[in-house]
Amino acid sequence: MIFKPLIKIIVSLGLVALPSLALANQNAVSAHALSVVGFGDSLMSGFELPVQDSFTAQLEKSLKDKGVDISIANAGVAGDTTTGGLARLDWSVPDGTDLVILELGANDALRGISPEISEKNLADMIEKLQKRKIQVILAGMLAPPNMGGDYEQKFNAIFPDLAKKYDVPLYPFFMDGIATETSLLQADGMHPTTEGVAVMVKGFLPIMQKTIKQPTVTSDTSDSADQ
Repeated sequence: MIFKPLIKIIVSLGLVALPSLALANQNAVSAHALSVVGFGDSLMSGFELPVQDSFTAQLEKSLKDKGVDISIANAGVAGDTTTGGLARLDWSVPDGTDLVILELGANDALRGISPEISEKNLADMIEKLQKRKIQVILAGMLAPPNMGGDYEQKFNAIFPDLAKKYDVPLYPFFMDGIATETSLLQADGMHPTTEGVAVMVKGFLPIMQKTIKQPTVTSDTSDSADQ
């Protein structure tokens, strides 16, 4: 019988191992943890909170509890403005990052920085990330009412305008659900408690889950964004 020797030859050449090899490659791809960076100010960094209670840590845990293989680095710096963020973006977001949660602007509003400057800085950051083929979720902020109606209108329009221009997901207000809830804020009335962060994470989860199911940026979209 010639079939048995033929089977031995095929096995010795490794031909029957091809399906297993393909499966191994698929497993290697699926084993890649999604790499995310939370890039922002004290609201992102977890001001006055234990490390495990910060926004990035609680968001990572919530997603892992749902079976998502993900790692979320905390690149939040207390007091940072959009100008400071732009200056440190390149070295704060390492190569291999799949997604950046871009959360800056609160300190710009508190300091009365021109909305035009804030918008330009955020636009530059989005363009830099998209050129690196990194997906972006833009976390919006609202100006405090004491800045006046004209400032408030211009500042609040920054985030939806940029989200539309660059076709990135927008979470309209990063502090949604806690901004006026004193029981969820620290004594300064500005930064969330551990429980406040949990509310923020719960609100943010749907847009996060929807976004990570989408492919990351595959081409330079800055040219089309300017049209």
